[in-house]
Formats: sequence, C-alpha cells, structure tokens
Amino acid sequence: MSTSDMYTGGDYRKNNPTWDVEDAPWKADLIFSLMEKHNLRPATVCDVGCGCGEILFQLKKKLPASTRLTEYEISPRAVELCKERENERLSFSLVNFCDEHGTSCDMILLIDLIEHLEDYYKFLRHVKPRSHYKILHIPLEMFVLAVLHPQFHRGQRKKVGHLHFFSRDMALQVLRDLGYDVLDSSYTAGYALPREYGLKDKLLKIPRALLCPVAPDFTVRVFSGYPLPVLVKS
Repeated sequence: MSTSDMYTGGDYRKNNPTWDVEDAPWKADLIFSLMEKHNLRPATVCDVGCGCGEILFQLKKKLPASTRLTEYEISPRAVELCKERENERLSFSLVNFCDEHGTSCDMILLIDLIEHLEDYYKFLRHVKPRSHYKILHIPLEMFVLAVLHPQFHRGQRKKVGHLHFFSRDMALQVLRDLGYDVLDSSYTAGYALPREYGLKDKLLKIPRALLCPVAPDFTVRVFSGYPLPVLVKS
C-alpha cells in the first residue's frame, strides 16, 4: 500500500477527525507575522497539502482583498471540508500540486507537509521554481526524549503519517542543500496550544516553559514542543 493511501483513503481522517482545524488560526498568525516582518505582499498564495483548508481561510481575513488564494490537496475527504470554505477569493483543487505543470504563484505554503512525503528532496526540488518565496512549518520531532522512547516516533507514523523526523539543524541544512536561501526561522511554542493533553505532555510543559527562554536550543533538542516556521527564498 502506498503511503498516499492514508490520505486518499479514510485512515487519516479516522485518526484525525478535525484535520487539526483548531490549530489553523495560530498557524495563520505565524504565517502573517513572517509576511509582515519581511514586508511581503504576495498577490497569489498557494497552500500545498492544505488539509481542511482552514489556514488560508483564516489568513484571507488578514490579507488584501486583491490577494488570490488557492489550496491543493490529494485527499477527497479533506476537500469535502475545503469546499465549505470556498469563495470568490479562495479556491480548492483535488490534485497533486506536482502534477500541475506550469502552475506558479508568488508564495507557496508548505505547512506540516514535508514530514509526510516519501521523497521530500524530490518534492522540494520540484516546487523550488514555482514561487519566489515559501513558508514551511516543520515539527521538530527528533529530540532526546523521543530517541529514548521510540514509541513516540512509531505513534506519529501510525496516527498522523509522519515518515521523517527533523531537528532544527537538519531541517535548515536540507533547505540549504537544495539551494534555498533561509531568510527566517524561529521556535514557536506549539506545546502551549489549547487541546487535550495526557499526563506526560502536561509534565513536559514545565521544563519547556521554564528552560526555553534561557536555553532555547537545549530545550528543543531535549524536550521538543517547539515547531519551526521557516521563510525561504528561491
């Protein structure tokens, strides 16, 4: 079975019924903050692997009315949710973006995507010429506690389809190896999002919150909990 069957079939939605819609306003704020910080005003924005489509739906509220937004997704079940958000500025396509030859835009969003892809090197090479700017959001799941307790990685693979696990250094090196110019990256406190947490995650909040302000790299390498938004230029 191809790993894409998890998304084109019903397994992913069964394990993740909300498609993380509750995190979308937070992610949209991160994206908009990067755009504002670097004075980026793209006329066209594409979200590749958009899931339920809520991120661009939220981001649309912050962008000029002239900005055209397009979502790409391979899961028919996700697009059912996307269609509820479609309007004159926001459109959705049930298609693999890599199969859309000649399609380009000013900015591409790759939000929590590359960890799902069998060959993310090939994918990042393919999309490189398709936009001048890209914003990625990468979970940092290669950390000390995960290595000591390998059931974490097995669980992420089974529940959310993560095939690859990154540290900050590894993620940025991959982008640089492929010729991307990394303009910005910073840790964000994903662990603090309002959601239901088990006892272990509740306990991990303590060192994550206390240590990160004084030793951010050490904290993320040991305890994680901080995904990495990255702005690149190609």
